[in-house]
Amino acid sequence: MPDLRITEIFYSLQGETRSVGLPTVFVRLTGCPLRCGYCDTEYAFHGGEKWSQQAVLDKVAGFSPRYVTVTGGEPLAQKACWPLLSALCDQGYEVSLETSGAIAMLDVDPRVVKVMDLKTPASGELERNDYSNMDLLNRQDQVKFVICDRQDYEWSRFKIDQYQLATRVADVLFSPAFEQLNATDLAEWMLADNLPARLQLQLHKILWNDAAGH
Repeated sequence: MPDLRITEIFYSLQGETRSVGLPTVFVRLTGCPLRCGYCDTEYAFHGGEKWSQQAVLDKVAGFSPRYVTVTGGEPLAQKACWPLLSALCDQGYEVSLETSGAIAMLDVDPRVVKVMDLKTPASGELERNDYSNMDLLNRQDQVKFVICDRQDYEWSRFKIDQYQLATRVADVLFSPAFEQLNATDLAEWMLADNLPARLQLQLHKILWNDAAGH
């Protein structure tokens, strides 16, 4: 079993997604092939330490969690991520994967909740979206759009309709890009359109002014 390169493993409240506010262990893998303009985890692009899968499982178990989130960087950039996800599920945790959608999610363990961040035009990484992933989403999964401006909003609204996301996934999440778009403006756009999506604010930034963690 190949080692994983890990930036950090920590215990906190989930700051985003459908399980926001729930105590969660985060396993942050190192490395990402994307460079989104709004990224708040650039420290995870490089470095990290090599961990065996068993060492990761032991560390996670020490927190006695119910929920575990595997994140990055881009966790699927490491091939060892797939068996780690399955191993965490085998331990009885409710496991979620935070991924950019730029790497095919084929063969991700079906027990894992996939939270896919579809890249908007203002992210600077629009061309990296792997739309084959849209066919792999199911009713437990979530699709996230980080909205930087009105163009991003209209593009994302179109994608909801194009892929019938409102009826295919558990949640469609709209997040205002931190310090780029006023959350109230986004909320008013969503209300005006009766958008079938959930406004998502980053709880960790509200509670702890934590720009990077969860």
